[in-house]
Amino acid sequence: MTAGELMRRVRVTGRVQGVSFRASCRDEARALGVSGWVRNLADGSVEAVFVGETAQVEALIDWCRSGPRGARVDAIDSERIDAAALSASDRPESGARFAVR
Repeated sequence: MTAGELMRRVRVTGRVQGVSFRASCRDEARALGVSGWVRNLADGSVEAVFVGETAQVEALIDWCRSGPRGARVDAIDSERIDAAALSASDRPESGARFAVR
């Protein structure tokens, strides 16, 4: 992460699995120049970590509020985090593209 970049962890609940949420999130992140990852959780929600310039990260979070066609977003939780708060396996790789996990 460089100066001026923001890292946020996001959790999206609702009908967000089985509707291409992760793939669409990856495509949106890449279009915005945001790195990080997105994954399904066992409880039916989706979790993501976004890293990038503040405006782009916030735009991606705004996109998550509705998601792709077919999704129903009931709630979104977002928190600013530091890479040190993540386990080594959850830290986005520096300079890496956005990944679906």
